[in-house]
Amino acid sequence: MNRITKNRAFTLVEIMIVVLIIGILMAIAVPQFVNARNQSQISTCVANLKQIESAKEQWAMETKQAATATPASTDLVSTFMKTMPSCPSGGTYTIGTLSVRPTCSVATHVLQ
Repeated sequence: MNRITKNRAFTLVEIMIVVLIIGILMAIAVPQFVNARNQSQISTCVANLKQIESAKEQWAMETKQAATATPASTDLVSTFMKTMPSCPSGGTYTIGTLSVRPTCSVATHVLQ
């Protein structure tokens, strides 16, 4: 009796189809992950700017400062914040005077 054994393996075409499907899924998923990360960084930056603005207002009320006064970051950190927040996008925050809202060096992050 001749016994014919059949090798069960994937053909090249089947492997190429699987790779193509994975490539399509990656092309859809990666931009969505990048967008979610960017939105998260923007939300964190805005929250940090609001925290700095709140600390400036508290500092101004406690020290009875005029609208042209500019608090140093050490004035805010010592009493009104545990630490100065850091920008998640790698930028830096500018505190500014009491009449000007704080800003982030990464252009689109401005407290609204």
